[in-house]
Amino acid sequence: MMESIGTDAKPMEVLLVEDSPGDVRLTREAFKDAKVLINLHVASDGTEAMAFLKREGGHTNAPRPDLILLDLNLPKKDGREVLEEIKQSPTLKSIPVVILTTSASDADILRSYLLHANCYITKPVDLKGFLNVVKSIDNFWLSVVKLPHEAR
Repeated sequence: MMESIGTDAKPMEVLLVEDSPGDVRLTREAFKDAKVLINLHVASDGTEAMAFLKREGGHTNAPRPDLILLDLNLPKKDGREVLEEIKQSPTLKSIPVVILTTSASDADILRSYLLHANCYITKPVDLKGFLNVVKSIDNFWLSVVKLPHEAR
């Protein structure tokens, strides 16, 4: 599923890998005031995320994401496995991966960085905090940082 969100003319392709419909809805809401146009794609489990990234199955025309927002606790294939697979792939490893999860475990944080996550954010449990975190992702990752783009 894809939805364009934001206000700028050049769209950024963002893959949100999240199994919570509520968190998906809140992420969409937070990106509505984005500084750039965002094509938000959602994968609800790790297996679907990898099919999207590899352009397999129903995802043969999927765009290459400019940024991946990855939850760790996912069904089928967890986020740790997805992160490891992305960062071991010569064609995918340059895509920045932001871990966005409820886990504040030191072991999860360390493992994510050892697997080459680009940053680790613990989701706030309150609505306002969650919206602020997603807006900060927009402010930094989509507005300040220069992201690599696949040759088009």
